[in-house]
Amino acid sequence: MSTRTPGTRGTDEGSAPLLTVLPVTAHTGPGAAPGPAAPERADAARNRRRILDAAARIVAEKGPDAVTMNQVAHASGIGVGTVYRRFGDVSQLLWALLDDRERQFQEAYMSGPPPLGPGAPADERLDAFLDALVDRVAEQRAILLAAHSAAPRARYHSGAYQVMHTHAAMLVSRLRPGADSALLAHLLLAPFSPDLMHHLSVEQALPAERVKAGVRELLALRPRP
Repeated sequence: MSTRTPGTRGTDEGSAPLLTVLPVTAHTGPGAAPGPAAPERADAARNRRRILDAAARIVAEKGPDAVTMNQVAHASGIGVGTVYRRFGDVSQLLWALLDDRERQFQEAYMSGPPPLGPGAPADERLDAFLDALVDRVAEQRAILLAAHSAAPRARYHSGAYQVMHTHAAMLVSRLRPGADSALLAHLLLAPFSPDLMHHLSVEQALPAERVKAGVRELLALRPRP
């Protein structure tokens, strides 16, 4: 889904990078010039934020299939030509929306306030991380499900998954020194596959709080020897 950027942020996990799919430039559609992204002007950044927020509202209210460039332009109060120049087409806009939310999620668990961010005990951080992951998948379930359905195994090779896996493995290694933290991190993240989360939240109609409680109960089924 995402690829790693050259930039990094210092955290207690080291310097794991944030992610990007679309460069932050005035033109990200087909025909955009390759190479490093130019610094973004303040007005361009404000417009990008308004466009992404408008697209997010449409997805939340009507689903990703309802997103059109004209609707996003109307909802954001920005000319449709600017929306096209900035994102190219609906597909690129939806990928940019996913990437934007992924950046916010990473900021929260890598450098935000505790217990999700640094400064809390590892067990509290792991609980907070898994809770936040339930919310993250639920928030953009429809887009994530569409991406997962198109390429089910691509999730495990994406930058987003790799950074989450590194973070989960770090917490597991602190809780269980000597354990196979890399494997356990994969198993911890497995229930958050978009298709399972869709089944639980939509087909089974389970609220997010029940899913969070279930994850914690699963982790507590067998006490440490």
